[in-house]
Amino acid sequence: MTKDLRALFVLLLFFAPLADPGTETAAAQQSKHQRSEEKYRERLAKEVRHQLLMLPWYSVFDNLEFRVDGDKVTLMGAVTRLTLKSDAETAVKGIEGVASVVNNIEVLPVSPMDDQLRHAVYHTIYGEPGLQKYGFQAIPSIHIIVKNGNVTLEGVVDNEADKNLANLRVSQVPNVFSVKNNLVVAGNSK
Repeated sequence: MTKDLRALFVLLLFFAPLADPGTETAAAQQSKHQRSEEKYRERLAKEVRHQLLMLPWYSVFDNLEFRVDGDKVTLMGAVTRLTLKSDAETAVKGIEGVASVVNNIEVLPVSPMDDQLRHAVYHTIYGEPGLQKYGFQAIPSIHIIVKNGNVTLEGVVDNEADKNLANLRVSQVPNVFSVKNNLVVAGNSK
């Protein structure tokens, strides 16, 4: 009888983990919940990006960025028009699933000199044969932010050579005090 009890005890030890479906089910549910949460964040981020790109006054001289934390969206970047800042916030607040919006978008100061620089830098970048391809989109992929004579380049380029070429050409524009090159090479992370 002792042998039978030992055999039964050994069988219970081996099959006990298989007999407890709650452990596997909880782990499977947790994994499914994480995948569902990830898909939700991706869908929300895609919708926020879409709404920002569809803003009527969004141009190559503005840069809108955002961060999604659960149901809270934080807006960042710099724009040339005050209305664009408020329009961005309104558009994002209207997205289903967004509970709150933190608007940290900077409105660039009004300056005729900065306006002249914006146009000069635009013509320098998109007039360059090696960079013209970036201007063929509805919203060109290289954004030009000018604040008090300082230029920041934002956006995405195909390769490191294009990033360096844009920086070199903008540095040669008269009256540009400094150039900050935040261009990202496609496929590379910041």
